[in-house]
Amino acid sequence: MRIVAVADTHTYQADLGEIPFGDVFLHAGDLLQAGTLDEWAFVAAWLSDLPHRYKVIIAGNHDRCFAEHREQALAMLDPSVIYLEDSGVILDGLRFWGSPWQPAYNDWAFNLPRGSALADKWALIPSHTDILISHGPPQGIGDRGPTDGRAGCADLRAAVRRTSPKVHLFGHIHQDGGLWSEESTIFLNVTTWESERPPTVFDIQPHPFRLHPVQIPHPHARESYEIRPSCVRKM
Repeated sequence: MRIVAVADTHTYQADLGEIPFGDVFLHAGDLLQAGTLDEWAFVAAWLSDLPHRYKVIIAGNHDRCFAEHREQALAMLDPSVIYLEDSGVILDGLRFWGSPWQPAYNDWAFNLPRGSALADKWALIPSHTDILISHGPPQGIGDRGPTDGRAGCADLRAAVRRTSPKVHLFGHIHQDGGLWSEESTIFLNVTTWESERPPTVFDIQPHPFRLHPVQIPHPHARESYEIRPSCVRKM
């Protein structure tokens, strides 16, 4: 299975150019900018035209219409697009789970305070998940933003250790894209930094499980579009 993954396109999806071939297209949230239904109609049309066999998306903090006008937003989804919100889907035997939440930041959508409120959401992740998709990163992995310190969620990282997904995909932090490995989980920050960073592409072999990087863009796309075919970064 070839997976093509992006996040944080913020309505600039046309700037990605031609999307690479793959079996599954994944978007880890922040498809929109202001989060209006008008924006979503434009982006939803783009998603419907993508040729990938499966298209899976979650919302992010900029995707306000999914929080405030959920039924209308879902009604605009093409049948070829699978929307996950604390829910899962099985595709060709692989179990996907998606969740849009992140530690509260300004007055955006899908914000929750750190601690029990977020921990309750992560407690919903099934222990048999193969591919976890969250909008925000776990603490300490792919979460270095423009200021000092880490922006990731400690309770999400604890949930990943508990459930041991084979792959954890996320975005939200534009400055720290890349691939990491810890214990039995491979982590990928697939941000496109408003489509200045190309999609992340990788192949999955289910049995025995292996992930083969195909295109892991340079983390600092504003400085370089270097593609690194194998890029496991130390944490």
